[in-house]
Amino acid sequence: MMAKIMVVEDEDNIAIALDFLLSREGHEHTRLASGAGALDAIREARPDVVLLDIMLPDVSGYQILQDLRADPDLAGIRVLVMTARGAGVERRKGMALGADGFIAKPFELAELRDEMARLLKPEC
Repeated sequence: MMAKIMVVEDEDNIAIALDFLLSREGHEHTRLASGAGALDAIREARPDVVLLDIMLPDVSGYQILQDLRADPDLAGIRVLVMTARGAGVERRKGMALGADGFIAKPFELAELRDEMARLLKPEC
């Protein structure tokens, strides 16, 4: 199933790896390299999943996630949080703010593929 994915990631090397994986999996995807304007871009694109880095220039991923969940029009969009910081605390905070999944960087492509498949599965 082809999905629309939005990648919000400022690190080029990670964005390139994500681009490779998402292209290989057949997903349509766009990338933002900063948190500024992310909410408007998400509102316009209506992606199925947002891959959201926490440590972004301008606006943190947590703020974007909070704003997404507070907007009834966008609240249903799936969000996979990615961070290189202390995984336990970050995971709890991300999940508390409404993330649908969490992945610690650096991640294995297989791990990311599994998380994406889980998030794209239709609700049973």
